[in-house]
Amino acid sequence: MGKFLSGGATRRSFLGAAALGGLKLLSRPAWAETVDLGGEGGPGLRSLTTAFPEKGRMILQRTRPPWLETPFDVFDKGVFTPNDQHFVSWHWATFPMSIDVAQFTLRVRGSVNDEISLSLKELLHDFPRVELAAVAQCAGNSRSYFQPRMSGAQWANGSMSNARWTGVRLKDVLDRAGVKAAAKTVRFAGLDAPIPSDAPRFAKSIDIDHARDGEVMIAFAMNGQQMPVLNGFPLKLVVPGWCAVYWIKALNDIEVLEGPDLSYWTTTAYRVPNRPNYTCDPAEKDVDLIPITHNVPRSFITNIRPGDVLPLGAPQLARGIAFGGDKGVKTIDFSADGGASWSPARLGADEGKYSFRQWSADFALSTPGEHVLKVRCTNSDGVTQPAKPVWNPRGYMGNTIESTNVLAS
Repeated sequence: MGKFLSGGATRRSFLGAAALGGLKLLSRPAWAETVDLGGEGGPGLRSLTTAFPEKGRMILQRTRPPWLETPFDVFDKGVFTPNDQHFVSWHWATFPMSIDVAQFTLRVRGSVNDEISLSLKELLHDFPRVELAAVAQCAGNSRSYFQPRMSGAQWANGSMSNARWTGVRLKDVLDRAGVKAAAKTVRFAGLDAPIPSDAPRFAKSIDIDHARDGEVMIAFAMNGQQMPVLNGFPLKLVVPGWCAVYWIKALNDIEVLEGPDLSYWTTTAYRVPNRPNYTCDPAEKDVDLIPITHNVPRSFITNIRPGDVLPLGAPQLARGIAFGGDKGVKTIDFSADGGASWSPARLGADEGKYSFRQWSADFALSTPGEHVLKVRCTNSDGVTQPAKPVWNPRGYMGNTIESTNVLAS
């Protein structure tokens, strides 16, 4: 799964001995500038805010619950997203703004031999510690570029982030409780409560074999630092290769079920067409839907923005990031002629199959006027990003080949 940390690396600084206090969300965040997220029919101007605790410059999508998008220029600086610019998305506004770490417990219940409640101290010191690099990507990332448009958070390409996660294996925690032979599914929930009170508690589930595969983890740190409260402090479920809707924040409840999870968030919400690339025609009715699960391949140009003017005939370097979804990156191809021809790009360091991976390619534009740059990713299973636009009624799982229009002059 990733490397074990040495027994001497206790890293007590990740979780303090007292309550994490003073983290108050502002009801009206301040902003000093705006960013244009137009691109190919994107959401247009958005406010940039620095008003949220433990967060730097972020694109403000919504205040309560906070939806904060990572500014796209951040992705050109490296494969790991800084904690203070890691995107934020909560379902309910009732998550705790402070945590008493001495009183917090993680409960494991249901179809187990012994229902247990683990303190943070026990999680930190009683289980082997592991690390893994993985991308967290919102199901609705890039929704604002879908045509026709639909409701929901109008994310551009920044509701994704990559981190090196530190924690313990979910398998080890389940083994402590003793999973019964009849167990089929494991459901996870956090400290946020629904509004109104009769709304369904936000929870997601995975099957028991996935839960015990040794890769799913309960993280308490990201990028070698204590996890920000807005990203799930003190515990976050990390389901590498799967959509971030499964990455439950402020995790405090694990329930082992002897059957399928029939709750709203599995049977009704977060579902996509049971079609290739999860795509259907906007006019279609009664489309068969299935739950969102794993991520799909994606790639981006990060150092050239739409509308940039490039010197005619001069050597140019394109670079960017890619990830293979639930698999590693096999190849990245770059095109400077709108996809008429493709050339293999150079791949940067491999930080693990679930991580962003940098790529670069050389090119030159020999004719004046508009040109379309494209990039596509193929993962280790041979799955390639689609050329045709992805569309579904909720704007989920978009991974169409990205296009960047530039001018040569």
